[in-house]
Amino acid sequence: MKIQWKKLIVCLAVPLAVGGLSALLTRGSMETFEAIAKPPLAPPGWLFPVVWTVLYVLMGIASYLVLTSGKPNGLALFVYGVQLLLNFFWPLFFFNMQAYLFSFVWLVLLWLLILAATVLFFRISKPAGYLMIPYLLWVAFAGYLNLSIYLLN
Repeated sequence: MKIQWKKLIVCLAVPLAVGGLSALLTRGSMETFEAIAKPPLAPPGWLFPVVWTVLYVLMGIASYLVLTSGKPNGLALFVYGVQLLLNFFWPLFFFNMQAYLFSFVWLVLLWLLILAATVLFFRISKPAGYLMIPYLLWVAFAGYLNLSIYLLN
């Protein structure tokens, strides 16, 4: 299979841009994160941008595999786009508004959409589905952190 470079670059750029803009709008969020009570297993603040960058790259590759699969992919890419939109807003609710309970509910909805996108991606391209699993797991872990932070603060 020949790599379609323009499509790959766009597929990588979209989630990275979503994450980058969200990070820009939540500047100073790690100071907030450091100041609040956190549960056991809470990673250090510096780890979040590293993990999210890796996850956005994996998501971009997954969406590229679906896009270039030659199979019907409209619903899968739509659900993927909707979950990206929810992903964008979660840090704004959590860090900027400090609406921890609302953020948790939002995160549960996000997780369900990621699960749906992952299942749809698997149906089109098994490698694309596998590339979404780390994202699904990380958001589940983020749910643990989010709910715990709500309960502790």
